[in-house]
Amino acid sequence: MASGLHIVRAPISMRERLIVALDVEDLETAKQWVTLLAGEVGMFKVGKQLFTHSGPAAVRLIRESGGEVFLDLKFHDIPNTVAKAAAQATRLGVKMFNVHASGSLTMMRQTAKEVGRVCRQENLRRPIMLAVTVLTSLDKSDLEKVGVEGEVADQVTRLALLTKEAGMDGVVAAPHEVAGIRAACGKRFVIVAAGIRPSGGKRNDQKRVMTPQQAIAAGVDYIVVGRPILEARDPLRAVREMVLDMEQESTRR
Repeated sequence: MASGLHIVRAPISMRERLIVALDVEDLETAKQWVTLLAGEVGMFKVGKQLFTHSGPAAVRLIRESGGEVFLDLKFHDIPNTVAKAAAQATRLGVKMFNVHASGSLTMMRQTAKEVGRVCRQENLRRPIMLAVTVLTSLDKSDLEKVGVEGEVADQVTRLALLTKEAGMDGVVAAPHEVAGIRAACGKRFVIVAAGIRPSGGKRNDQKRVMTPQQAIAAGVDYIVVGRPILEARDPLRAVREMVLDMEQESTRR
């Protein structure tokens, strides 16, 4: 087993910075994608759709194939419930998991402490703990309808600071908010960008989007891409072209 002490470091290659969202209906479909893309991408994201159908078996499938997992269940509940769920995610061996930052400072702080305790006592690898700030499907008018006044970017930064104070490692946010998050939380704070779409690609239900190249230029650590890969005519080619574009962008920085 790896040591319970984990230090978050920047990914070493563009391939490792690409996370493919396995937003599929069943384990057999997930297996096909993992078989095709293992070794081509840094992580596979397991979200509510696949996890609700297949549960921990989805995580085990990826781990047994040599892949890494971002468990995207966005835990949001009372502090004890979230902390215990996070401990179970840690025992599954995921590389990343997330909670909702709006669940409160107490919820996040208790989660970070519980994960740290479990890692020390059971000699487990400490996962990267993230908090979701504002979903990329939301804009200012959506926030206003639930009682949040002000600009989206201000709410994102506010929640990012709360996440850092709680002892979490970083946030999931739209790439447009990276500059504000970096200024508030520093260079070592991990930023995972959702809402990534290739140039000219469909936005689907995303409202705050960027291309992979723009996201890398903005300074994100990881990008999450789903439908532009899963719905591509040649998914393997789409992944390789995306990584190449990201590498070319990195050389210009």
